[in-house]
Amino acid sequence: MGLLRVAVFVSGNGSNLQALLDNLTGMVEFVLVLANKPDAYALVRAGKAGVPTAVVRYEDYPHRAAFTRAILDLVTEKKVDLICLAGFNRILDPLLIEAFPLRIMNTHPALLPAFGGEGMFGRRVHEAVLASGAKISGATVHFVTAETDRGPIILQAAVPVLDDDTPETLAGRVLAAEHRLYPEAVRLFAAGRLRVEGNRVRIIPG
Repeated sequence: MGLLRVAVFVSGNGSNLQALLDNLTGMVEFVLVLANKPDAYALVRAGKAGVPTAVVRYEDYPHRAAFTRAILDLVTEKKVDLICLAGFNRILDPLLIEAFPLRIMNTHPALLPAFGGEGMFGRRVHEAVLASGAKISGATVHFVTAETDRGPIILQAAVPVLDDDTPETLAGRVLAAEHRLYPEAVRLFAAGRLRVEGNRVRIIPG
């Protein structure tokens, strides 16, 4: 049996992609980095690592289902085992989730189920955390299901919310936690150590 074949979906800078590449090369095979924006710097990161890339622009399709079908065709052609969403800012049609049940991961910059759901991404999440007065935030890696940010939680890490935090300073602390968690979640998946029971993920001892 060969290495786990991983595709990473990106839209922007790609720092989580870089964390995956830096920590998992040799443990998994990165077979595709897919972006919905041709100017995403993540594509440059992929190129430097020798990973094949593709651009599928949402604007080139009449609706979300057609956009998602084009992506599904690509990952099927690449024989992908696991999809990692890493700052991918388009919601995908359920047809991809149905084709890859519990084989799509996402990272979210808060402790789900708090501060998640439709429209909660990037700076908006950190603004909401600060406005709430919460003393703790963090990062979550979870499996993707049809309900946004409600899939089974794989790993979480908490970070403190400081009195003088801005959305930017909090984001930096949370992103550092994401960079630790995401490679570990993929490593556990590749080792067959994740078991989903209902909406809970149990980590099987190594």
